[in-house]
Amino acid sequence: MVAQGFKGRWVELMVLALSVFLVFCLIFESFIELPSIVGWMGRWHPLILHFPIVLLVIIVFLGFTGREIPKLLFQIAVITVLLTAISGFFLGKSTGEKGALLLWHQWLGASLALVAVLLYRFRAELQKSLILRKVCMGLILLLVGFTGHYGGMITHGEDFLALPGADGPRELPEDPQVYSDLVVPILEDKCMSCHNPDKRKGELSVKGFSSLMKGGESGNTVLPGNYEESTLITRLHLPLEDEEHMPPEGKSQLEVEEITILERWIALGASDTLQLSLLAPSEPLAGIIKKMMGAASSSDWSRLPMVADETIDQLSNDYLTITRMAGGSNALGIDAFPPPEYDSKPIQDLEAVAANIVELDLSGLPIGDNEMNMVEKCANLEWLELDRTPVTDQDFQKITGLKQLRLLKIYGTKISDRSISVIQGLENLKRLYIWSTEVSNEALEQLARQRPDIVIEKGIDDKIQNFLEAKDTVPNLEKKE
Repeated sequence: MVAQGFKGRWVELMVLALSVFLVFCLIFESFIELPSIVGWMGRWHPLILHFPIVLLVIIVFLGFTGREIPKLLFQIAVITVLLTAISGFFLGKSTGEKGALLLWHQWLGASLALVAVLLYRFRAELQKSLILRKVCMGLILLLVGFTGHYGGMITHGEDFLALPGADGPRELPEDPQVYSDLVVPILEDKCMSCHNPDKRKGELSVKGFSSLMKGGESGNTVLPGNYEESTLITRLHLPLEDEEHMPPEGKSQLEVEEITILERWIALGASDTLQLSLLAPSEPLAGIIKKMMGAASSSDWSRLPMVADETIDQLSNDYLTITRMAGGSNALGIDAFPPPEYDSKPIQDLEAVAANIVELDLSGLPIGDNEMNMVEKCANLEWLELDRTPVTDQDFQKITGLKQLRLLKIYGTKISDRSISVIQGLENLKRLYIWSTEVSNEALEQLARQRPDIVIEKGIDDKIQNFLEAKDTVPNLEKKE
């Protein structure tokens, strides 16, 4: 009898001590600094948390069915749920995570532990009232559910219970913005679960441009123009087993192409307004984006005629590059550059693959009738850049039949109001770049009213232009007065 009494007293004292320690940790959290060994103990939290959950669910089942709850079962459940709550506190402090998700999970877990202690302390009273017993069991069940849910969101992200979406390439807009259309999806997919306003691991949130640029504890998450010293990139290149590697081992890792996108975006200044149309054809990022856009459109390109690699090699030269869109498809992208002595023949020769050309960049070339005759035959053309060329209204008439055209750059040319009717007839056109021409503002306003589906770009921001020119990302453009 003495031994049993001592044993019962020992358990009661242990429950009291753990409860007081848990409350102390919660109240004085901001003043507590944990030794590394104590932080290590917190890593046991994910391993032990399932045990008390199972015990509490058994207790709830017994409580709802009116059966007696064994004292030993209650004791083990209470002690383990207190240890789980305390180890969770240690884990949160050691990882440096902050945010609403962690706060909710921490306080719900602590509430669950303390409610379990109270139910254990007044278990005799629960036996006397079936209604009170069921209410308390329901409270335990709700706390278990919500605590586990917030814990799941911390570990797997806020959308971990979302239904899986359809697989396949993501469709990009006609002229994607590098940050919003490429960088953000990468961050959301690979980084957001640990670095968001509700869970700022390392004091870093990547949700929103300003938060990303603010950085975390290191303060140099993104250094515009210097990706090699940006911790966002340096941690991606660390060995997978390194504790500083991001994402951590066991999480979904970034593809090589995704890392390249982040590197080139930072190298180009980490702007939130940089668009594909502002990138030079030689910029690697431009090639990646066009490849991605091609992957989303590859089903429409399956009907294109076959084109041999030998044909592509024969038509290519140092000033005219031909690339297959979306890997090995028969859709071709053409980038022409001004040679020291211009000759229209290489562009005229493209007539042999005109049906395969979906993107064509002739910007900055002294093109005329011969080149426009070839352009006229590109029936599947979706992207056309004629900016800074001597194209006239007469030349421009030759693109009337390009019904697949989605993007057109025509700034810095000699077209006038007479060419507006041609633009109106391009039924699939979604984005138009037009300034420094003889087209009047009245004609552009009328076009905007008649074709509200077309995004009309009338100039480039001076700040962006100066930066890009300094980085040699785009050629020198004449800006509209």
